[in-house]
Amino acid sequence: MKFGFYTLGCKVNLFETQALMQQAQARGHEICTHDADAFIINTCSVTAISDHKNLRAFHKIRRENPHAIIAACGCFAQTEPDKLQASGEIDLICGTSARAEVIALCEEAVQGRFPHDLDKFRCPGRSYEVLPAGVPAGRTRALLKVEDGCDNYCTYCIIPYARGHVRSMPIGTAVSEAIRLSEASVQEIVVTGIEISSYGRDLPGHPSLLDLIVQLCQAVPRTYIRLGSLEPRTIDENFCQSLAAYKNLRPHFHLSLQSGCDSTLARMKRRYTAAFFAERCEQLRTYFPDCSITTDLIVGFPGETDAEFEQTLQFIQQCQFSDMHVFPYSVRPGTPAASMPIQIPDAEKSARATKAKSIAAQMSADYRSRFIGRTMNVLFEHPVSGSDLWSGHSDFCFSVQAAHPTISKNKQLPVQITGLTESGLSGKICL
Repeated sequence: MKFGFYTLGCKVNLFETQALMQQAQARGHEICTHDADAFIINTCSVTAISDHKNLRAFHKIRRENPHAIIAACGCFAQTEPDKLQASGEIDLICGTSARAEVIALCEEAVQGRFPHDLDKFRCPGRSYEVLPAGVPAGRTRALLKVEDGCDNYCTYCIIPYARGHVRSMPIGTAVSEAIRLSEASVQEIVVTGIEISSYGRDLPGHPSLLDLIVQLCQAVPRTYIRLGSLEPRTIDENFCQSLAAYKNLRPHFHLSLQSGCDSTLARMKRRYTAAFFAERCEQLRTYFPDCSITTDLIVGFPGETDAEFEQTLQFIQQCQFSDMHVFPYSVRPGTPAASMPIQIPDAEKSARATKAKSIAAQMSADYRSRFIGRTMNVLFEHPVSGSDLWSGHSDFCFSVQAAHPTISKNKQLPVQITGLTESGLSGKICL
């Protein structure tokens, strides 16, 4: 059979899609982009915009694959099955569970055998479902998902309802997967999950994320390890001091902020203050000089006053992030924030997002400018369309572009940085 795949949303979805692709290939199927017998869409529901992207993807894929069985997995399929059913485009609605069975489910549907009950696919499990780690299509860096679910229940977030409680991959399994990837010439592994800072709380002995990362760094010393999004409370003296000893840990830390105002953080049910967050940034910079600290910001949260927003703008400039993802608050039905008073008008949310993005762009340029004249190793990933340049990643979060006849995918080369691109750096190969 011919299987097609389409992914929306986060790195966890990318991980799960590549795992499903591995399973399809292992069962003898061909991976295609059109004229598929079965097409699996991995959906996202983090914002209202994500929901619209899902629906557009359904229409496009049905138009291009009119005779295919189309299955929807992921968070939108989990939280909004009625909307998927109403779209008229989806044959199988599978949610966020039992991923290992989705390929077989599609095989049966292609043969005309549709299941009577899909409830188990929309009932988050009590234990971690191990799926094979690997490199997503078109990428160079591998994803290793080590955790699923979230128990934080921030007032704006639908994901705990979509993904269920925290479940973790045992350390030994994660280490084995990392060794397998390293032996397959993968040069960088991104450790990801829905909320990796909660890693291990469900496992015997309650190992921490720090315990896991130390063992990963030790197990694959010639392979770089990069961390996914971290809760700020993960960072402390022991975390920084322990990990600073490992040269294969990329000095890039994504700390989820959401607001720089304590009253807004409290309404969001975030479990830290702005001052606490700033202290964690300073700790990281003490142990990892020049490290890249990136973050997420939500603007226009219910009740956010002009003064609170200005406080957040001042705070992000104090922290001097190397990059930021800025989102206007998106109402998620079923979350506490959706029914909070003083919902901010869309126009005001958009204006605030524009202002925050402008500051974020300047901070990013200031941070990247400090690397001009320096030489750094770059892991090249893909050619830049319409040019003779290749793009890759360095130790930090941004891309680096350079041109040279010896560049190829998954090759690491030293690059002297000569200037800035819109969101990264440019340079020349040092050979």
